[in-house]
Amino acid sequence: MSMRVTFLGTSGAVPTTQRAPSAVLVNREGERLLFDCGEGTQRQMMRFGTGFDISHIFVTHLHGDHVLGIPGLIQSLDFNDRSDALAIHVPPRSRDDVRSLVHAGGHQPGFPVRIHEVSPGAVAYAADDFEVRTAETDHRTRSMGFALVEDDRPGRFDRARAEELGVPVGPKFGRLHGGEAVELDDGRVIEPEQVVGDPRPGRRLVYTGDTRPVDAVVEVARDADLLIHDATFADDERDRARHTGHSTAREAGEVAARAGAERLALTHLSSRYAGRWERLEREAREVFDGECFVASDGQTVDVPYPDAE
Repeated sequence: MSMRVTFLGTSGAVPTTQRAPSAVLVNREGERLLFDCGEGTQRQMMRFGTGFDISHIFVTHLHGDHVLGIPGLIQSLDFNDRSDALAIHVPPRSRDDVRSLVHAGGHQPGFPVRIHEVSPGAVAYAADDFEVRTAETDHRTRSMGFALVEDDRPGRFDRARAEELGVPVGPKFGRLHGGEAVELDDGRVIEPEQVVGDPRPGRRLVYTGDTRPVDAVVEVARDADLLIHDATFADDERDRARHTGHSTAREAGEVAARAGAERLALTHLSSRYAGRWERLEREAREVFDGECFVASDGQTVDVPYPDAE
């Protein structure tokens, strides 16, 4: 089952000619989830071919570089005759402000737009086999991060063992792998645990939005396959990072290391480092041994299962 991340906007508060404001699209087996929606997100979606068929928008906070793309995107969806409902998940006490964005200029969408306030530490969206959970972050306003957490998968099916036990090739294999005991023609009952290994973990993807380093993110990103973390400043600007509610690249690396994440994507990058992004990556790598990269607009990253071969 595929999971692909497309970085639509990786700039800090001030966009550049190469980087748009914050937006990340996750395509999980055809379901498209948008995390933040900075100005121009709809154009970035066209430019990088992600498609517009999103089902949910998850907003970390209401600063303009994370939400000013909502009015244009809503109206473009309307112009394309959308009829399916769209859910927007926002921090507490943010519904009225987001509703104003949805209806900017007096626009009345021709499809349902449902705005849900979610507290940190809750579940924003529960699907059949994954959840999008919220985590407390530390910015200069009401804010939160998001974690897409898949359910555990069944263990590997031991076909050789099943055949050895006399299970005929066919539907009984699937029933056993699905957790159901089966009865053989000779009356013996084969239990799933006889032919199915231990459950295997699903994938975990975490997007922080703007934040200082916080323990809540470390916890929700425990063993994450991909952590997308605020890395606005280099280490010599750590005082400014603290004052403005952001993280340095080194601090992002420290969070990833504490969480035991597999990969770290640095984003929300200050325009002052244009052309010198490798500095941020180098500082994060000094404290994080996993795979680390500075995210770029248009970059796509596949997230494999932890046990992928």
